[in-house]
Amino acid sequence: MRGVFFIDSGLGFVIILALILLFTKLFGLLFRKIGLPQVLGYIIAGIVIGPAIFGELCGFSIVGLIKEDSNAEYTALFLLNGVNGEGEPFSMGTDGLAIFSKIGVLLLMFSTGLETNLQDLKKTGLAATLIACMGVLVPLILGLLISLPFGNIGLGTENIFNCIFIGMILTATSVAITVSVLKELGKINTKLGTTIVSAAIIDDVIGIVLLSLVTGIAKASAGEAVSVTDFASFKAQWWGTLIMIVAFFVVAVLGGWGISKLFKWIDKKWPTTHRIPIFSLVVCFVYSWVAEEIFGVADITGAFLAGVVLSTVHRASEYADKKIEVNTYTIFAPVFFANIGISNISFAGMSGWIILLAFLAVLMGLIGKVAGCGAVAKCFKYNWRESAIAGVGMMARGEVALIVTQTAIGAGLPEDFMLMTVLLILVSSILTPIFLKVLYGKAKKLTAAVSTDGADAPVSVDVEAMVDEIPAVKNLGMVNGEPKDGNEENK
Repeated sequence: MRGVFFIDSGLGFVIILALILLFTKLFGLLFRKIGLPQVLGYIIAGIVIGPAIFGELCGFSIVGLIKEDSNAEYTALFLLNGVNGEGEPFSMGTDGLAIFSKIGVLLLMFSTGLETNLQDLKKTGLAATLIACMGVLVPLILGLLISLPFGNIGLGTENIFNCIFIGMILTATSVAITVSVLKELGKINTKLGTTIVSAAIIDDVIGIVLLSLVTGIAKASAGEAVSVTDFASFKAQWWGTLIMIVAFFVVAVLGGWGISKLFKWIDKKWPTTHRIPIFSLVVCFVYSWVAEEIFGVADITGAFLAGVVLSTVHRASEYADKKIEVNTYTIFAPVFFANIGISNISFAGMSGWIILLAFLAVLMGLIGKVAGCGAVAKCFKYNWRESAIAGVGMMARGEVALIVTQTAIGAGLPEDFMLMTVLLILVSSILTPIFLKVLYGKAKKLTAAVSTDGADAPVSVDVEAMVDEIPAVKNLGMVNGEPKDGNEENK
């Protein structure tokens, strides 16, 4: 492994940040131009500047790093870890990327929590909850089943937790992609649109909780805890893990009640000041640390719950999210997504079995969401088209799937399976907007039949589509058939 420049100092790491920001922005703009999520562009940017393609396959890459399980030899313009020209080992580049990536993933989950509207979740109620449950259960089972025959690549019955992780990766839903498509189609505030968005949020909540549970049990099973003589050995027991997870949520909710009261007071006394986003970040990072280090729960769960707690203080949460989002999507999120391509994806020596599993997982991931969510929607008396929309609306995957995969890799899943997640995100992100536009396009067609004797036949009308097409009705301030903000004039 050779490097032209060695990233063995803080100043050297700055040039890596510059490269990541430049390439992620360029690829993000390109992907947005062709109608795909920018997050895909960020990942592809990492693959392009990292060693996956040009390094391991072509012999030269912009950014290089030494992997223990790779025998690839290439020259890197910037070497992130290894041995420098003076024979001294260093890892400044990989350490820096790991830190920035960790901050990025925590801020992404915190922002998701801040944008959670508990009132919307209450309104959609049972339908959204059951759709979300089936959106988790069906892909989870399908992912587990297709993983069992692949014992030769680290899955199978001997590695049952890895099989469960494969299923859990398939459960994630991209709220961001779903919301953006529904907004573009003008269906975000319809009953079905609200149900889909609420179900997507609940889906991710259930997935994150299950991830914490499975990760904790997997780590406990891999340990050698033999006695309950101290706190660490207690947490290492599988039943201790369950107790700690329940305890964390109890503490998070009780502590959240006090934090919510405090932020309401701060928002009332000093509204829209910088101290609000700063204190919000403090809560995010404290929740994340406490979740991981004290209770053994995934740190992303702590960050998400911190956002949900603060989302109850509407003005403060909106202001905090607006300010934090700037830093998140300016530097930390691009580094996180690019690092996926730089550090976790390798095509050299890629097993054909992994590629086969990746295609099967993508297929099961799409079928699982459409079938599971669509079936529940049909049970709640949505018609076939609306049920299909509910299933397709839950089909998109994005950053949460990447976060789940990263966490699963940290718990023992081989890094090679990151290819599966990237492929799943790519395919679902392309197909979801297309299918939704086709299905909603059918709803806008009014059908009328006129009898041969000139008598008028009944006319089939999609009222939802008509409301969207008539400005005079659309601007009345109606939300789901009710006057918005209690405006009596709108009645």
